[in-house]
This record gives sequence, structure tokens and C-alpha cells, in this order.
Amino acid sequence: MDIQDLADSLNGKLIGNDDFFSIDGFTGKFTFLHDAHTGDIVIREWVDPVGVEMAFNQNIACLITPEPRDGAIETANRLNFPMIIIDDIDAASDFALRLSKPEKLENICDLVSAVEGRIVGNDEFFSIDGFTGRFTFLNDAHTGDIVIRHWINATGIEMAFNKNIACLITQNPKDGAIEAAKRLNFPLIITDRIELANAFALSHTIQNESPLSKNVVITGTNGKSTTSHLIYHILNNAGFHVLTNTDSESEFNTLIDPMVSKLISDEVRKNSHIDYLVIEVSEVQGWLGKLMENHAALMSRAVNPTVGVITNIAMDHIGLVNSIDDVYNEIKAVPEAIGKGVTVLNYDDERVRSLDAANPFFTSMSKLDKDNAVYFDGDAIIYKDEPILTIDELPFTGNHFIQNILSAIGACISLRISIDKIVEGVKTYKALNRRFAKLNDKPLIYDDFAHNPDGIRATISETLKLLPENRKLHVACAIRGSRGVEINQLNVDALVESMNDDIELYLSSSNDVVNDLNFVEDDEREVFFNTLDENNIKYTHFDNLKDCLTEVYKKADEEDIILLIGAQGMDPAESLLSDII
Repeated sequence: MDIQDLADSLNGKLIGNDDFFSIDGFTGKFTFLHDAHTGDIVIREWVDPVGVEMAFNQNIACLITPEPRDGAIETANRLNFPMIIIDDIDAASDFALRLSKPEKLENICDLVSAVEGRIVGNDEFFSIDGFTGRFTFLNDAHTGDIVIRHWINATGIEMAFNKNIACLITQNPKDGAIEAAKRLNFPLIITDRIELANAFALSHTIQNESPLSKNVVITGTNGKSTTSHLIYHILNNAGFHVLTNTDSESEFNTLIDPMVSKLISDEVRKNSHIDYLVIEVSEVQGWLGKLMENHAALMSRAVNPTVGVITNIAMDHIGLVNSIDDVYNEIKAVPEAIGKGVTVLNYDDERVRSLDAANPFFTSMSKLDKDNAVYFDGDAIIYKDEPILTIDELPFTGNHFIQNILSAIGACISLRISIDKIVEGVKTYKALNRRFAKLNDKPLIYDDFAHNPDGIRATISETLKLLPENRKLHVACAIRGSRGVEINQLNVDALVESMNDDIELYLSSSNDVVNDLNFVEDDEREVFFNTLDENNIKYTHFDNLKDCLTEVYKKADEEDIILLIGAQGMDPAESLLSDII
């Protein structure tokens, strides 16, 4: 870290010397002026010329203050001594705490306590040099790494032993795993809550590998991935080194394993320090049908965010939660986890608006008379009474996508990114895979990941606005497989609410493209059929997705619109269409 990195991290202005003053740079210690030694950094509420001269004589690395008094700036310039002038001393103090590296994890008992576990086998780290600082998967592990797995058997213990890893953490030891650990004298930690291990891994990795980064968490029922990816794009386009767990296929956007911790470690070791971490956190998370309680708050706290975003609160993950109040209870602790950081809240969602955030920033699809807000007035996005983006400059114009844009802009404003950089990032953004992606022109074919009631209603509503008069909207919906009757009942109810005479409906069980984890069961299919029949809505069902897409494309005229919606059962649609069109 050079002194300009430090100034930028604090949103401060550097005067005097543009290098740390001491020959060896910064020692890593933040302290008080009277206690400072060569290479230390001092943070003071105010400083005068006498204080600057003391800092100069004590050969400290630099001095940070929000209030230079009585010629302190002139003294720093005269002595060519580096002083960083900031706006917020609390933020500087928090930064100092983050930068002060925690003690290296040397005692395995500390890890056992952190994950509320018990240990069998060896009661010390197995590798000679202890823990390397890297959490990862078994097949990727090397000497000194820690592996986190939901389950492990005796063969896995032997693999870990042969790889000389530091230890292994699991929730479900089976098929002789405990006996193998004891026989090999290998440290196996067993916890009832594997999410504690993954939260510890994430927190430890960020504190040790990326202590200087500013971190953003995004949670909520809908729009997490688009919002996360847009924040990532704005920051990346502005020239920062950014890492996100939301990629183009959203493969790594859950935190139920050590993937994100591994990604951070690998990125830092390969490409040096990270400026921003943008982490998507599932609002409701479970494993094998069991809810991981307070997952969103647990993971948000682990990230230690500068900014958090809560997009909305709606029904999804039926079975893990059974009411909107259950979803609210999973999200309500997130602002507390964000703490003094900024919490970007969707003002249009009554439940989100009611959340108790210490430092809120609001977004809305209508005018807000607040300084800490950004809103859309129907024609443009407005910040501080000034339009910053017209509707024609937005990458997409559906209301639910504009809400995502507002959330991303609010997050970047809260990170103190310049409005010019934010505007440039929004204008150049390309949507994630399957986020209202246009796949064809004649007929227009849109593909969207809409997979819960709010998503279905919003996506159909926005598509109908694009439909020419006297034309048809052909909606092909993939039934959610192996998710239970309840969520499929809510989804078909949303379809019923959205239907009108301009819509032709097609259903797919997608047996030809899904695996066992996403196979549509008979009762899931029947709840669709029964509800549509009861409401006298015509539909055509296909067992296979390719047959469904072939028929939809055949029936649609060039001026019609085809809308593809659904989760895993619709994911391969684009590749299948390439053989049909």
C-alpha cells in the first residue's frame, strides 16, 4: 500500500509529501501522536502546526486528520510532510481497525470455538507449518489449507491426510470418517452449523487477504444478481480492481461453501490487492431442506461491508420459509450487520422501508424529497434534484430493472464514486445472462430468469408494454422442479394474475435438460394444470423443452413476442433455439 492508496481509501486529500515520510514506509501500526515512533500513522481529531512538527520530528509515516488548524497545512507543505485531510474520523478509525491485521490463526482450538464444533483425531493443525490462510475444496487443497465440506467419508479423510492439509471441517461425517480421522490422527472438526465455518472463512480471508478493500453486500428476493453485477461493472469500468461472486452464469453466488473465500485468496495472490469486493448474499439459504437461520445477516457481518443493498422482500424458497414474515425475519438483521455502513433501501417496498438502518440511503420509482436518495421520475434518474441519466440512456427500461439500476447507483454514490463514472458505467453495461436478454428480432424473443411470483408478474407486465396492437405474447414457462408444490402454486397464481387475451401460454417440464435435482414431480406439474383449468386458462404442456420451444417458435408470427421464463428448466433455451431458428 502506498500513501495515495491510503488517501483514496479514506476519500481524503493528500498534502505535503506524496510518499510515506519514514524511509521504511508504514510499519502497520496506528497510534496516538505522543506514543508514535518511526513509521507509525497517527489519526487525530485536529492538529495544529506544533502537532505537525512533532510528527515530523518523530519520523512517523503520515498524519491523518479532519481538522487542520492554525496553519497546519502550511507547516506540512513547508516540511514536506505527508498529511491526509479527511471528512470522517470515525471512518478513518474503522479503516485502521480493518487494516490492523488480526493474529494469525495458529491454535486449532480457536477455530473449533468459532464454528461451535468439536474436534476428533489430532488436536493440532496437521501440516508442519500450520494453517496457510487459505480455505478451499478438497480436490483443490494443498499443504496447510483448510477444507470445508458439508459431508465427508473415510475416503475423503484419507485424501485430506495424503494432501497434508491443516484440518477439515464438516457437518456430516459418515461411512467411517470419524474412525479414519482417529486412526490417522488427523484433525476433523464437526459442527452442527456448517454456515458458521463458511462465515468464519469469509471473514478471516477478507481480514487477512483483503484488509484494504471496501466491501459491498447485496441481498433481497429479486434483483440481487443484476444489482451486484452492475455495481461490479461500474467500479471495474472506473478502473478499480473489483471481485464479485456474481458471474455471467451466477454459479458462485451462494455462500454455502468456501468458494468465495477461495476466489478472494486466489485473486489477491495472483493479482495483488483488491479495491472493492461486491458480494451477493442469498436472503434465504438452506441445505437439504433445512433453513440456515439468519444466513443473510451472518454472511453480511462476515463481509464487514462499507455499503449494503436490500432490493426487496418477497416470497421464494418455499419450504425453507413459509410466509412473507419468515422472509422478513431472515432479512431484518442485515442492517445491524452492516452497522455504521450505508444501507441502500428500496423505499417502494414497505417491508424494506421499515427496516432499522443506522445510515440509510433510499431508492424509489417516484419522487423522494430526501437528500440521501436517488429516484426515477418516469423520464430520468434524479439525484439531488438533477437528472443524471435519461430513460433513453439506460441499458434496459423495465421497471424492475430500473429499480436494480437505482440500487446500484445508490451503492456507488455511497462509495463516493463520481457521478460521471457512475453514469458512464450504467451506459456501458451489458445485462447478465438470462436477465431479459433479447435472443431474436423477428419474432422478438426475450429470455428472463423470472422464477418466483414477483419476478413472473413484473417480467410479463413489462413485456406486455412492448407488444404491438393486435399481436400475441407467447409465454413459455418452465415449471420449477423438485422445489415443492407451494412455490409452484404461487408461481401459477402469478401467471393467472398476469394473463389476458393477448397471451398464449406454454408449459415445459424440461425433462430433456434438467438433472435429478431439478426434475418436475407429478404433484408440481398437477398444481399448474389444476389451477389453470380452474381459471379456464388454455395452455399447452410439453415434457421436453426442445419440443416446447419448437412449437412456440412455429406458432409465433414475426410481429409477435416470445417470452421465456423460469429457472433451471429454461436455462438451456438459448442454445436449443440456435438449432430451431
